[in-house]
Amino acid sequence: MSRKSWLKMVPTENCDILMTFPDSIDDHTLLWLLNQIRVGVPQVNIQIRQHKHTQAHAFFITTSFENLLRGAEQMGMHKAVKPHFGGGMRRFTCDEDNIYENIESELCFFTSQERQSIIKYWLDNLRAKQGEVLHNINFLEGKPIIPELVARGVIHQMFPLHEERILNQLMTSWVQAVCERQPIDDICDYFGVKIAMYFAWLGFYTNSMLYPAVIGFLLWILAEDDQTSQDICCVVFALFNVVWATLFLERWKRREAELAYRWGTLDTPAESLEEPRPQFRGVKRCSPITGCEEFYYPPWKRVLFRWLVSLPICLLCLCFVFLAMLLCLELQEVVMEIQELPSITRFIPKILLAITVTICDEVYKKIAYWLNDMENYRLQSAYENNLIIKMVFFEFINSYLSLFYIAFYLKDMERLKEVRLFIETALKSVLVKTTPLCEQD
Repeated sequence: MSRKSWLKMVPTENCDILMTFPDSIDDHTLLWLLNQIRVGVPQVNIQIRQHKHTQAHAFFITTSFENLLRGAEQMGMHKAVKPHFGGGMRRFTCDEDNIYENIESELCFFTSQERQSIIKYWLDNLRAKQGEVLHNINFLEGKPIIPELVARGVIHQMFPLHEERILNQLMTSWVQAVCERQPIDDICDYFGVKIAMYFAWLGFYTNSMLYPAVIGFLLWILAEDDQTSQDICCVVFALFNVVWATLFLERWKRREAELAYRWGTLDTPAESLEEPRPQFRGVKRCSPITGCEEFYYPPWKRVLFRWLVSLPICLLCLCFVFLAMLLCLELQEVVMEIQELPSITRFIPKILLAITVTICDEVYKKIAYWLNDMENYRLQSAYENNLIIKMVFFEFINSYLSLFYIAFYLKDMERLKEVRLFIETALKSVLVKTTPLCEQD
């Protein structure tokens, strides 16, 4: 059941989090989960609705303003302080709620992202009691229930709902305002700090790229036709890039600290204990540290899988990309040697190479996820870090191996320009723009 179908079929004014279930779910499971949430998270209000076409069920979850205040205190959420109380950001406390800006307005004090974060915090901390069982799912004592049910497919989806009014404002002030500054604070209020920090970095990086672009253009104009002047300009530009990269990193560190202070995350304590992933599997044992029952997976199994499975598969992917690249380049040589062929046929090998790169991108992405799942990481942070390493490796090899081969082995700059700028970039741009349209429900 798609998200858009739910939003079209039922009103969503009094809902912050939507939890949907598969069509085949039974009433016993729904009632069991409903009872667990109402007993374990009494702060939330739940409406059960059934889609009139598919008969699928969903929980529409929200809460009151008073409960949101208590939840903000439990989370240690930072809120803006009124200027005559010192200003800045401070951890919210209900005992001193009068010192915070907009506390008088229930609509303005919490953003939609903050409301949804508080409710999700409660739901994610709904924990199983000793001996808790649902059908064939045996919960460990203290294990979060909702993430486990999502991983098992009992809960189809759980996601926050958008606000049409704020989305329209962002569409006007951000998406359509091409030459204006990004409303980075509005992005933070709606999407959260992580998303806002990403777009802040993206805007900062884009603006910083103006300097090497201008210097590179000037050096290109000043460079003469002889090799000596071109070499001198290349050396000058390389030295400039070294200085520019250093300054860029230092300036971004300052900008990042400024935004972190403004958004109240500069002094946020790191999580002392990260919950295991719901997908983590292993044998049950008694933890030597906490004394509680937990899943254990021997580290040597993960290391063995890396060396005997992950590494050979990565090398096979590397060989496949290299062979595909050689075949396309050899095909281009054959096409160029046949004078009778139309001139347009010389682009066929480049198009084939670009299509191969694009298809391999999607295939390698699935391979990276599968390898990461099989390595069975206990913590989400470790899972994400190792996934990033695999994705960067596959993406770099797949996208840039042919370019390095043409540039440094064949030393054919004209062919390099055609492959990189005209074919590959154009095809990937089309893919990026059309993929979201194809995935719409």
